[in-house]
Amino acid sequence: MPSPSASGLNEVLRHPGIWRRSSTAAPMLRTQATGCAELDSLLPGGGWPFGALSEILLTQDGLGELSLLLPALAELTRRRRRVVFVAPPYIPYAPALQAQGVDLNFVTHIQADTADSSWSAEQCLRSGGCGAVLCWLHKADYAQLRRLQLAAETGATLGFVFRPAAAAQNPSPSGLRLLVANDSETTQIEVLKCRGGLDTRRDTRLRWNG
Repeated sequence: MPSPSASGLNEVLRHPGIWRRSSTAAPMLRTQATGCAELDSLLPGGGWPFGALSEILLTQDGLGELSLLLPALAELTRRRRRVVFVAPPYIPYAPALQAQGVDLNFVTHIQADTADSSWSAEQCLRSGGCGAVLCWLHKADYAQLRRLQLAAETGATLGFVFRPAAAAQNPSPSGLRLLVANDSETTQIEVLKCRGGLDTRRDTRLRWNG
């Protein structure tokens, strides 16, 4: 088989979704500001990456994990982009969402059992008709996460999946991984992985008051 031409290879490598370790230039990313300037400063592109899966890994429920996303979700609904909740463990409280600026006319809640939640999230991500898709997966293997990552890329959507903190020990194809934990005083967020790589000169942890 003939090898690809140098010009053809260079064309592929110029794709904005491809980052070469030897490159000094940061990858071009389309992002949505998180609403937390300190977190934005840690993330390449300055926010949640579109066309990627972002994992929120939790040591326990109720750490304000949904509040972390609300500024971005509110902005998306202001732009008339649909936000989908797939199988949340607790029913989203509509008055609280409204109080944070989320337009409920662009919010969809999908009830799904464990077997169907990943599939439902994948279809929503892939459709291209959603601004953000949030799902909760207690257990997920690499293949499931890979399908969700590819679906987010196809739909150019913000994809969020909430998982237990223990999952941080396992490899993941997601574009972004955050660990959210709680000490006696505040909630702490640590960036474990992000597309484009972490700046090792900076502390990747921050304290967050929700």
